[in-house]
Amino acid sequence: MSKTITRGFLLAVLCLTVKTANTQAPPPTAERFKQEFLGYINYYRKQGCNCGTKWFPPVPPITWNNLLAKAAYGHAKDMNDRNYFNHVSKDGRTMMTRIVQAGYYFNGYKDFTIGENIARGQQSIHEVMMDWFKSEGHCHNLMNPQFKEMGVVQYNDYWVQDFGGRQPYSAEVREQIRSGKLKLLPRESLDN
Repeated sequence: MSKTITRGFLLAVLCLTVKTANTQAPPPTAERFKQEFLGYINYYRKQGCNCGTKWFPPVPPITWNNLLAKAAYGHAKDMNDRNYFNHVSKDGRTMMTRIVQAGYYFNGYKDFTIGENIARGQQSIHEVMMDWFKSEGHCHNLMNPQFKEMGVVQYNDYWVQDFGGRQPYSAEVREQIRSGKLKLLPRESLDN
């Protein structure tokens, strides 16, 4: 009877050891994912960095925006599901169209700036961030002082990072608009 218990105990320990060895670290929580991305970006934004041969001095930190994350998710999922890698969707939608459709509007703001980084195949936040900082164009987006907000998503092997910067009108101008003393001209489609 002693041998049976010992064998059973060894088998249980062996099974637990194999199960533990095959278990990967749990995926990051949404909040940890956001904070890790913001930490990387804002570290470089605070220090300043070279993007290729151009020096970018320190710029204010960037914050998270759920609408930009929603736009990024839609594009990452679409690229994954339809097997392509491009800033323009297969149905012809541009970054501007996707971001506005996600609810990140330009109406009511005096300045509106957007940008996008995409990547495929990186296995971690650290890896995709290092690749983006090594790429001159992607790095320009990361260090652009006009970008105040961002959202980023990983969907399988696809990464999409959407940036935005909106500057509201002053309280005085908003009051003039509200009272009808100042009229804004409608914006033409920015996709044309």
